[in-house]
Amino acid sequence: MRIFLVRHGMDEEGYRGGWSQRGLIEQGIIQSERLGDYLYHHSEQYKINTVISSDLPRAVQTTKELEKRLDIKAHYLKDWREMNNGDLAGMPNKEAEVKYAGVYFNTLGMDIPFPGGESPRNFYNRICTSFRDLGQSIEEQQVESNVLLVTHGGVINILYYLLGHQNWTNKSEFHSIGNTSIHTVEKGVDGWKFSGMNMISHLG
Repeated sequence: MRIFLVRHGMDEEGYRGGWSQRGLIEQGIIQSERLGDYLYHHSEQYKINTVISSDLPRAVQTTKELEKRLDIKAHYLKDWREMNNGDLAGMPNKEAEVKYAGVYFNTLGMDIPFPGGESPRNFYNRICTSFRDLGQSIEEQQVESNVLLVTHGGVINILYYLLGHQNWTNKSEFHSIGNTSIHTVEKGVDGWKFSGMNMISHLG
């Protein structure tokens, strides 16, 4: 049983991310196409049966390119969104620095939400619950393994801490998570563990 975590393709710089409704730039589409081609040509290695994606535009656009090549219809779920940064979502950085000076992901208290959004602790709990629910669904064969899950850097980073049994805060070090990178999680006797990290050979 395996879950392949994928970060979406490259999106626009200069804007706050989170629940931004902005999509991919051309380079992000190309990255997604290359990943799709790679997964198609290595289908025997990955044996993907289920595709799940965040429903934010940058993840949806990435997943649409993968759907074409894998010929699998994806399930788009709000559960796998990046952290909800509320009023700052998609806001130009310069505007955010004026309207919300000093308000960044890593400057919030763990229980202090973004204006109109969620707190780091809420975000962490949401992702932990979503992963545990997915893992249980796979183990109980309600969801067919192997699963390709297209999501966001902040989400994958939390899962590194969760599955590594390490404490996480919004000030914790960020793992290397490139655009369209693959991070492999496998179920073993000790539960779900990472067995592959930040694979980007398709971009070479």
